[in-house]
Amino acid sequence: MSDLSVSEDTRSSTASGLTDKSGFGVLLGRSRAMQELYRQIERVALTDASVLIIGESGTGKELIAKTFHERSPRHSKPFIPVNCGAIPAKLVEAELFGHEKGSFTGAVHQHIGYFEHATQGTIFLDEVTEMAAEMQVKLLRVLETGTFHRVGGTELIRVDMRVVAATNRDPSAAVAEGIFREDLLYRLAVVPIRVPPLRERDDDVELLALHFLADLNRASQTDKAFSRRALDVVRGYAWPGNVRELRNTIHRAFILADKTIDIADPYAISSSKKTSVTDGFLTLPIGTPLAEAQREIILATLKHFDGDKRQVANALGISLKTLYNRLEIYQAGGT
Repeated sequence: MSDLSVSEDTRSSTASGLTDKSGFGVLLGRSRAMQELYRQIERVALTDASVLIIGESGTGKELIAKTFHERSPRHSKPFIPVNCGAIPAKLVEAELFGHEKGSFTGAVHQHIGYFEHATQGTIFLDEVTEMAAEMQVKLLRVLETGTFHRVGGTELIRVDMRVVAATNRDPSAAVAEGIFREDLLYRLAVVPIRVPPLRERDDDVELLALHFLADLNRASQTDKAFSRRALDVVRGYAWPGNVRELRNTIHRAFILADKTIDIADPYAISSSKKTSVTDGFLTLPIGTPLAEAQREIILATLKHFDGDKRQVANALGISLKTLYNRLEIYQAGGT
């Protein structure tokens, strides 16, 4: 599942391009804020104007970029997403523009970069304000000329592509702080699009929660349901992590529940920001209270075994009854 995603049955188009009052393409939401976003996408997607999507983390910026692509005349060509903040600084140029064989140590083959792969399609530059200053200069030149050289190459490569970028920063503040070039901002933000945070989306929270639950039930062939209290809590919480936090909280609550899903405290039931799981190993910071460590181990193991409580109990060396007792406490927001 992806942030703001919807199932296939909500994607039937109307003459206006809006699917219905609840969704638009792969986006879901019936609030006034989302309806305005749909209208902006529908109008701008048909052009080749560069778009800068501005929104908090977890609001679904990549899905919005993908919607721009799917609604554009370039929809049959590649959509290439690039996380500018995730590429090591030394590799950014080679990843974006490609490189020739032998251009640097380890370059044993010619490499085609993201920009060439996006030819005639759309390239999505996520977290663009995290790009290093020297790469911002090179990106600006590509946007102005539509040409570049592969690293170590002399051939001038010409590309025709739509650029959609995104940031969770205030771009004007990034310029004022000297983090981002003002001329590059003007080039990227021909059309700036603000994504509303979940707290500004009226009744969309319950709509999304029910959608995520339906997806989970479908995938697991179950028929779990929210308790009345769970829906009240979901509607009343501010969701600082936006749709991503909501989705992860519903997923965690779904795994914990047998039949009825009860959420007492979304913050307590969502994944701890102090822990991490990598390749089957759970990392806890030194000084984690024993009760909290036990909670994280149980929940991580439960997720690892896809909610199979008997397997979890066997793996942890505890009785099934003990596991159920602990899960009841965690569902109530305790440790």
